[in-house]
Amino acid sequence: MDRLIKLMRIAFASEYSFYLKAHNFHWNVEGPLFQQFHDLFGAIYEEVYGSIDPFAENIRKLGAYTPGSFERFNMLSKVDDENGVPPAEQMVRILLEDSDKMAVILKAVFEASEAAGEHGLSDFIAGRQDAHRKHSWMLRATLK
Repeated sequence: MDRLIKLMRIAFASEYSFYLKAHNFHWNVEGPLFQQFHDLFGAIYEEVYGSIDPFAENIRKLGAYTPGSFERFNMLSKVDDENGVPPAEQMVRILLEDSDKMAVILKAVFEASEAAGEHGLSDFIAGRQDAHRKHSWMLRATLK
């Protein structure tokens, strides 16, 4: 169970970091395709934001505490912080890389939750992985 809790905290911090990056890109994107990128990033951050509270509640259901500070998120997250404002196409590439990374992280959490017999958690995590697969598809298609 300790391994599952550790993986859940990493996944949660990474998901929150992904949300924040997508929201940052939504706010700061520029260029001739501004509206399309703005809308794409908006759809992504809104979907991910909707998962944050249920994600935290799933950690609490395991009897563990949820990380809740930027310092803890930064320590745990596998999604790197973005301090600059890259060009729009680079924003898409960065989010695509991070979304693919999230799918891998979530796969590890899914496997750990199944091994622990936490099938309800597995269902939630499978949904998150599927959501990131969809985000990756949309971002990848945008780059073609």
